[in-house]
Amino acid sequence: MQTKDILLELRTQKGFTQDELAKKVFVTRQAVSRWESGETTPNTETLKLLSKVFDVSINTLLGSPQTRICQCCGMPLDDASMSREPDGAFNESYCKWCYTDGKFVYTSLDELTDFLVGHMSNENWPPEQARAFLETQLPKLKHWSKRNT
Repeated sequence: MQTKDILLELRTQKGFTQDELAKKVFVTRQAVSRWESGETTPNTETLKLLSKVFDVSINTLLGSPQTRICQCCGMPLDDASMSREPDGAFNESYCKWCYTDGKFVYTSLDELTDFLVGHMSNENWPPEQARAFLETQLPKLKHWSKRNT
């Protein structure tokens, strides 16, 4: 879906007129009309406001152009699993299980690895194999790589 279609669908779902949405994000009704026709797209600051109004990530507003993964554990991210900042804004870098209330849950790579091995290993993927995989992949993620530099 394109941004224009997403904005129209979200506005309609919330029951807002173009004028009501415009007032919520401090633009004109004509600006909303141009977004919904595809003539223009909202600027970065307006996308942040729309994200809050519709309770979706900016990535969703833009039609999910990027596949995001948690930069702590590597889990794929969507709006339901994405963490939030204490003010309620989406944090598009981390899942809600690794980053909660403005704080990281796991204080060490070993702690996270132990947790993940316990939940990921099974009869087809033994703990040793899961641990070896995680020990090579997790340090590449932003959260852990910046700690090791």
